[in-house]
Amino acid sequence: MPYLIHVLLVATVLLLGACEKEGPMERAGEQVDEAVEETGDALEQATDR
Repeated sequence: MPYLIHVLLVATVLLLGACEKEGPMERAGEQVDEAVEETGDALEQATDR
C-alpha cells in the first residue's frame, strides 16, 4: 500500500510540473479571449455614445 501512495505522489508531481508549459493552443485561446474582450469593450463604448 505505501508503494502505491508513493507512485501516485510522484505521478501527481510530474503531471503538475508538465502543466506549467504553455502550449500553442493555450496561447491561441488567450489571443481569442483578448480579441473577444476588446470587441466587447468597443461595443460598450459605441453604445455609450
